[in-house]
Amino acid sequence: MSVEYKDYYKTLGVARTASQEDISKAFKKLARKHHPDLNPGDAGAEARFKEANEAYEVLKDPEKRRLYDQLGPNWQHGQNFQPPPGFENIRFGGQGGGFDAGGFSDFFETIFGGFAGGGGFRQGGFQDFGGQHARRPRRGADAEAVLELTLEEAYRGGPKNVTVQEQVAGPGGMPTLRTKALEVKIPAGVKDGARIRLAGQGNPGQAGGPAGDLYMRARILPHRLFRVDGDDVVTDLHLAPWEAALGATVTVPTLERSVEMTVPPGVSSGQKLRLRGKGLGGGCGDQLVRIMIRTPKDLDETQRKLWQELARASRFEPRAD
Repeated sequence: MSVEYKDYYKTLGVARTASQEDISKAFKKLARKHHPDLNPGDAGAEARFKEANEAYEVLKDPEKRRLYDQLGPNWQHGQNFQPPPGFENIRFGGQGGGFDAGGFSDFFETIFGGFAGGGGFRQGGFQDFGGQHARRPRRGADAEAVLELTLEEAYRGGPKNVTVQEQVAGPGGMPTLRTKALEVKIPAGVKDGARIRLAGQGNPGQAGGPAGDLYMRARILPHRLFRVDGDDVVTDLHLAPWEAALGATVTVPTLERSVEMTVPPGVSSGQKLRLRGKGLGGGCGDQLVRIMIRTPKDLDETQRKLWQELARASRFEPRAD
């Protein structure tokens, strides 16, 4: 069978020595210009898009590109040609995955789509050029997404409904994004950066192979009261000077609910009190309550005299070692 040669390098506007990166950039530029979604009703743009897509399917794959380049110097002159002997036994099962060759040219079908009865590439697998199936199920690639959580959600755990975007084949084989709703089971006490596995929710498999997994990476959002320190959470507790000196029972917020905490006499600013099991890490972490002593600013005459009397009576040396 004689078919007309197609110069894939010329189609993409690159040299025969172009790098894979240059080929990819050239295709993306043409795809953005001629994609059917951006040129509705323009048959010429659709045809140019298909030509660019066909050229890219060959030149992006090192093995298919090598075989294309080996067809001989006559190809450089745009002549009709016969594929060289031996091509009827070639198979393509490389890392590029499968694709539907039905929308490609006779040239592509002849060289890459099969002799003696068709065969060729199909979505999810491939056939050899003798027409015999050589399909091999392939597991889909794993994917990863960010899961934003409030600190309370990370502490409590439980189900959370989220939406993610996955890449699927769109018109003309171009990748497009699709929104998917999922329910994620959050482990109680999950830490920032932890990964939650959703089996079978990653990229689809090929030739009937299983889908990959989706990993949700937890990102704990900033909180107005608490900050995270490893498995622990830290909050500030403001005390009056007399509460710090005499001790007090005060209400302290936690990620679960407010609790009553006894402050011992004589605590200082910066000192940390511990509420065990109130942090993250599934009960491993604690809540640290940092004492912050606040001094009154606006004193009336009576209050000022009382502070002066206390200063005269006290033997406390705050700057002593």
